[in-house]
Amino acid sequence: MSLLESAQDLRDELVQLRHSLHTTPEVGLHLPITQEKVLAALDGLPLEISTGESLSSVTAVLRGGRPGPSVLLRGDMDALPVAERNGLPYISSHEGRMHACGHDLHTSMLAGAAHLLAARREELAGDVVFMFQPGEEGYEGARFMIDEGVLDAAGSRVVAAYGMHVVSAMLPPGVFSSRGGPIMAAADTLNVHVIGRGGHGSTPQRAQDPIPAACEMVTALQTLVTRAFDVFDPVVVTVGSFHAGTVDNVIPDDARFSATIRTFSKGSRARIKQRAVQLVEGIGAAHGLRVEASFGMGYPVTVNTPDEASFAGETIDGLFGPGRFFVAPQPVTGSEDFSYVLEDVPGAFVFLGACPPDRDPADAPYNHSPEALFDDAVLPDGAALYASLALSRLSPSGTAGTR
Repeated sequence: MSLLESAQDLRDELVQLRHSLHTTPEVGLHLPITQEKVLAALDGLPLEISTGESLSSVTAVLRGGRPGPSVLLRGDMDALPVAERNGLPYISSHEGRMHACGHDLHTSMLAGAAHLLAARREELAGDVVFMFQPGEEGYEGARFMIDEGVLDAAGSRVVAAYGMHVVSAMLPPGVFSSRGGPIMAAADTLNVHVIGRGGHGSTPQRAQDPIPAACEMVTALQTLVTRAFDVFDPVVVTVGSFHAGTVDNVIPDDARFSATIRTFSKGSRARIKQRAVQLVEGIGAAHGLRVEASFGMGYPVTVNTPDEASFAGETIDGLFGPGRFFVAPQPVTGSEDFSYVLEDVPGAFVFLGACPPDRDPADAPYNHSPEALFDDAVLPDGAALYASLALSRLSPSGTAGTR
């Protein structure tokens, strides 16, 4: 039986696991219910299993039938603080929480890959590390798992790592996409506190009004992006929070705003950190105001190793045939903590279209939407790709998997 046929035989089990996970979404680093369900899904397989100390992670190692290196397959498990609004029969039972980013699919596909590879362990010239990770959504779960030794779980450093992410829009269902080099952005935060002196709105000359200066900073940041950075090494600055004042005729003492900043190279990331803080402080000084600005470093750029991205594409073509993979023309401006893994070891991150067939990927609600929907039909394909990446990478020739 082929790998794809074996994956299709697991379809009902994968759907059942995915629906079970979807009804009990958990947020952050501590996911006890999710962890328990993952452990149950792996029960009976010839795996060396350990759980996290500082987070509810699961690490499982499958020893191959022949000696060789180890590779890592990662699936994230956490949900979002989003109130679900899509009418599913297996809708979230945890109020205000939802698997709006498809991590329930990733977890189910990775569990499926463990079953597929356990049945083919004699074909593996090396070991496979399964990384079931909490806390991707802003909690740096990958970094915690790295600190706890996931990259060395098989006894030596993994030689390659592969991650996958479903999308509820943009890609047609069942179509994979990736690229060498930057695949997702770094995500950092600029926090600005402009401190003036309050007063009466009718006599602004008797106060130090922070609002016009803060507004000037917001627009100047956009000018900074277009005039100080190369258009082919893009920077995105979006002010998503701005707070000042209480009523129309009172000048407040201060104003605050926060911006998310997305970059695609280490150089631009370092430079925007310096220039953005310098800019807002300079504008504040010009207005006689004090400015407290801080730059919070978030996830780094997710960078695919070019050879590993090509290998992933070849593996997809070999497994599914032509037409199921295309090279992404540009990175995605979202961010991922799989970036921490790819900073330490070679590897690739792949997107998989999971838009339901009755929706148009061009305008369907995207990941993180309370109305996002993901098609269960992609579960066997995702499990098969995870397994094929490991089988192919640990084959004597390291060639792509076949149908």
